Amino acid sequence: MYKAILFDLDGSLLPLDEKQFIKIYFGGVSKRFADKYDPQEFLDALWKGTLAMMNNDGSATNENVFWKTFKKYIQGDYQAIEKEFSDYYKTDFSAVKATCKPNPYSKKIIDYLKQKDIKLVLATNPLFPAVATLERIKWAGLTSSDFEVITTYEDNYYCKPNLNYYRDILNRINCHAEECLMVGNDVREDMVVGKLGMDTYLLTECLINSNQEDIEKFKFGKLEDFYRLLLIDF
Repeated sequence: MYKAILFDLDGSLLPLDEKQFIKIYFGGVSKRFADKYDPQEFLDALWKGTLAMMNNDGSATNENVFWKTFKKYIQGDYQAIEKEFSDYYKTDFSAVKATCKPNPYSKKIIDYLKQKDIKLVLATNPLFPAVATLERIKWAGLTSSDFEVITTYEDNYYCKPNLNYYRDILNRINCHAEECLMVGNDVREDMVVGKLGMDTYLLTECLINSNQEDIEKFKFGKLEDFYRLLLIDF
């Protein structure tokens, strides 16, 4: 029995088309600012800010790293820009939902585990602010109260696949890696936690395997398979 189970969100509890998700998301944000900034320059600044978060060394939160980088390439009233971003997530961000394919087994899994004495963590790569993460949780048919910890860019200092991201989560939930399970769809970003001694389960519906690793070395299957496994082992 595990003391905690960590779940990825995008492509895992929330199956989606990653390429379309990114296209609509970045396109929607840049369109929001098209009357003030060149769309391509704005997109470049967004990507550079995102890459800076992905390479964060822990010296500042992902939020601070993003804005520090973004401001190197886009000049303007940053308070107004941040407000516009916030408004986008509350309104136009909903367009991204079209790229998602909610799976009823996500809720079945979480509801079943909530009956057990297990800590549940939403270990989604913290590249988004809380408002955007909470929206995507709803799209999956879940609620923020389902999880003890939800990782967002406001309170995280690393991103996947940096092992320090997972170490921070373990500290927050007061667990050892060997007491936990990570469930996700990305071989490089999610299965890497096995290096800390954490058990893993690879979801294959929206599998991401950029390095073409042999997935036979992992426990793997669809959300439905994982649910069936829970009924047997828990």
